[in-house]
Amino acid sequence: SLVELPEGTQWVQIDLEAPHAIHAILLWHFHEGARVYFDVIGQISDDPEFKTCVTTFYNNDFDNSSGLGQGEDKEYIDISDGRLFELKGKTGRYVRFSSRGNTANDFNNYVEIEAWGKKANGE
Repeated sequence: SLVELPEGTQWVQIDLEAPHAIHAILLWHFHEGARVYFDVIGQISDDPEFKTCVTTFYNNDFDNSSGLGQGEDKEYIDISDGRLFELKGKTGRYVRFSSRGNTANDFNNYVEIEAWGKKANGE
């Protein structure tokens, strides 16, 4: 199963229901073959609209074609192992990933996103 979003910059968002100290996030775009996804931008925030208190932890949009800021991270080949992002305890309630097509087609695919951490208040 996967979510397939149309061409252009698209995003998916997860509500963790409370602020969390996030140590790692795992992302899977596609399981059935190797692809490079363009303009992958990973962000966390306490604002569901992502207008304030936004922390960008990954951005490979080298030319700002998605309009979320120019990134310096390298593109990677997305395979069935997924991609691990280390956040080292950065705090946020919402996790958002954006993308803008891939090497196989213009669609944006998401299979799974896992956030690993604990509630910011220590629970």
